[in-house]
Amino acid sequence: MKSTLHLIDASLYVFRAWHSMPPEFFDSAGAPVNAVHGFTRFLCDFLERVQPTHVVAAFDESLTSSFRNAIYPAYKANRELPPQELKVQFDYCKRMAVAFGLCVLSDTQYEADDLIGSALAVARAHGMRGVIVSADKDFAQLIADGDEQWDFSRDARWDAHGVKQRLGVRPDQVIDYLALTGDAVDNIPGVPGVGAKTAAQLLAHFDSLDALYARIEEVPYLRLRGAGQTYARLKEHHAQAMLSRTLASIVLDAPVPAHPTELARAAIDGGALDALLETLRFGPLTRKRCRELPPV
Repeated sequence: MKSTLHLIDASLYVFRAWHSMPPEFFDSAGAPVNAVHGFTRFLCDFLERVQPTHVVAAFDESLTSSFRNAIYPAYKANRELPPQELKVQFDYCKRMAVAFGLCVLSDTQYEADDLIGSALAVARAHGMRGVIVSADKDFAQLIADGDEQWDFSRDARWDAHGVKQRLGVRPDQVIDYLALTGDAVDNIPGVPGVGAKTAAQLLAHFDSLDALYARIEEVPYLRLRGAGQTYARLKEHHAQAMLSRTLASIVLDAPVPAHPTELARAAIDGGALDALLETLRFGPLTRKRCRELPPV
């Protein structure tokens, strides 16, 4: 059986903790650390359950500085930036992940998605499979045979076949699917009026976005609801569809460690962990749990 690299979309779980944990946790200086407490619990749950040999935690640091913003300034412009108090907590979360022995990845130009995709490419080149720990549908484009995506909070897993069941397209068609539908969460425009069902039907017929535009004169004759309107929208928004495909494509050559040995989980750094637990004012039960996590 292939070795497995687990790839955690860490920012997702930090934000979930930020929204779900009550604002009653403070560090030794009196600053709020509710997200850190929630994220640490998530990491403990994950490490106890999985006991991974190779694991990456990717954090977003490129909310306004991603290379995608240079291409399309409106990219993610609809999102509120995290408040300063949460930025401080992100730093704590990174330090906690490092203390637990995880390989932590972040970059000011590349998003967590890109770092996960690139680390997965490194692992695949050395015969490993990947499990992406995230609920984000964008990762569907990375799922190849043997890989899985895992929504840890809901304990839902799916493979390449599951991508087809969930989105109606194969993993290798997901980028073209997003080029057509757009993505309101990331402010990717897509083709106005083309929804998920229509995009899946078009890709089922043409197989790819390039083939669709090469044979676009067939669209009005398809057994497709509103085929004429869809044809007009596709022609009018050709450039926007191509831009959206670029924005939705996860990069596979971002700067990440070049060998799986650098993605292996290290031993817990007891000194760093104890210092964090003290600064963050964790209770005795959580401190004991953190110190007694399964070894590598």
